[in-house]
This record gives sequence, C-alpha cells and structure tokens, in this order.
Amino acid sequence: MPLSPEQLAAIDEQRAGSQPTRRAVAPALEEILYQPIELLDHGLIRVIDYMGDDNAVVQAARVSYGRGTKKVTEDQGLIHYLMRHRHSTPFEMCEIKFHVKMPIFVARQWIRHRTANVNEYSARYSILDREFYIPSPENLAAQSSVNRQGRGNVLEGAEAQRVLDLLKRDSTQVYDHYVEMLNENEAGEPADPSRPGLARELARMNLSLNFYTQWYWKIDLHNFMHFLSLRADPHAQYEIRVYADAMIDVLKRWVPLCYEAFVQHRLGAATLSKNALSVVKRRLAGENVTQESSGMGKREWLELQALLETK
Repeated sequence: MPLSPEQLAAIDEQRAGSQPTRRAVAPALEEILYQPIELLDHGLIRVIDYMGDDNAVVQAARVSYGRGTKKVTEDQGLIHYLMRHRHSTPFEMCEIKFHVKMPIFVARQWIRHRTANVNEYSARYSILDREFYIPSPENLAAQSSVNRQGRGNVLEGAEAQRVLDLLKRDSTQVYDHYVEMLNENEAGEPADPSRPGLARELARMNLSLNFYTQWYWKIDLHNFMHFLSLRADPHAQYEIRVYADAMIDVLKRWVPLCYEAFVQHRLGAATLSKNALSVVKRRLAGENVTQESSGMGKREWLELQALLETK
C-alpha cells in the first residue's frame, strides 16, 4: 500500500477542511483534491493545488477584466483556435501542483521535462522506505529487436519467474545493506553503538533504480499538456505512461474545454512534414506515389503509411 494509515488519516483531515475564496475553482477537480490516486505497486499522484480554469485561458487571450458575457461556445471556439495555432501563452496562465511517488528510473525520465518546478524527497536528509517497483508479469518483456528503447515479446514461464526472483532478491539485498550501512533505528539512534553508521548521502548510492522517490511537481498548463502529449503516447515507456494516463483524467477535471481541444489537436492529431503533406495531396489527386518519388526517407515513409493505415 503506497500510504500508511497515518498518512491517509492526515489526507482525510486535509480534505475535510475548506476555505472561502473569490478565486476560480474547478468543481470536478475539487472532488479529488489531495486524494491519492494509486499507480503501479507503490506509486501515486495527488493534486496538491492549482490556479486558474478554462476561463483563465480565455480571459488571458482576450486580456479582459473578468469572466464577461461570452457564450461557452465562443470560449470553446477560442480555445480550439489557440490550441490549433499553437498560441501557448494563454495556457501558461494556469498552473497545477502534484505530489508524485514513482520509481527512480521513472523520475529520471520525468525530469527531462525541464519546464516544471520540482522539489524531491532528500535521501541525504531522510531514509528511503523499503519500497521498490517489481513489474507485473504482463509487463515483463524482452528487448525489442527493432527499437533500442522499446520492448519486445513478453517473457513467459520459467524465464519470467527467474527475472522476477532476481529483481526481488537484489532489491531486498541492497535495501538490507543500505540499512546496515546506515546503522540507524527508527528513532535515528545507532542500531549497533559499537560502530559508526555511513552518512545517508553515501549509503543511498547502493540502492537501485527501481526504488521509489517522491517529489512535488508544479507546472503550467501549456507545458503540462506537452508532457502529456509525449508521455501518454503509446510509444512511451509503460511505467511513465501509467502516470500520464492518470494525469489526463486530472486535466479533464480541471479544464474540460482545454482537455477537449488538447485531445482534438494534440493527442489525437499528427504533424506532417512538407514532403508528407505533398504525398497526401498527390494521392488525393489520384496519383500513385511511391517512396522513391515522394522525396522522403524510408523511416518517414513507413511512419506516414502507418499513420494513414495504408500499405
């Protein structure tokens, strides 16, 4: 279980309180505010705070004084226009803050998105929990033979069990050694007074990448949607995609009009190069276009055929 009974009790207490405000709120997002959404075997996301809503995007685009009298359909049309033409600044006026708990190897992918503010749990100051990620059998796959950063066929039978046993045994052993090197009990006192404990900042280096870390992650709406467009993509690594998929539901609760435009113009859309667009136009005109006559490389050509679902 990702959170202890004490932590859950603290969250319940936090959720039980409310504050009067003149700020815009998103009712659907308020329903899950602070609430942990459990992911993988020990992971989670929680919305901690947010600023703005769909109207904040519209208001910033129009530089208006207040909510105004525009119809929802007009606001919807404006948001779609902004998204379609990649006018990002109005979306940057909204922000959201998450508490995220994930395996360290997922965090190292996540941090590549440098447009957010991050404060991570410090293993120099505190002791990490005995929590490490073990893939479920259906997500235990061999290396892809065609993609250097992808997965191939799922491992089965004795080979799958051998890998799972190795992962569990290694993770358990390195944590045991971590605790031994720290030489600390729960009160922070030496477990064995006859020997000194290794500094926490050094003891942590023995832990493997499947151990869990946590951070607070704050990002504006524009960059949040960019994160989701990359990490909710079917080609993204499964473990980070699980988090992105859960965050898409958060986006829908927070800014439903922006979510709709995002799905329409980003998540469910595709960008074509000049040559690819030319191929589409020539085909619509009835021309039989081949790779050789398209001006496209083999990889881009195959990607276009897959996108158009043609052979």
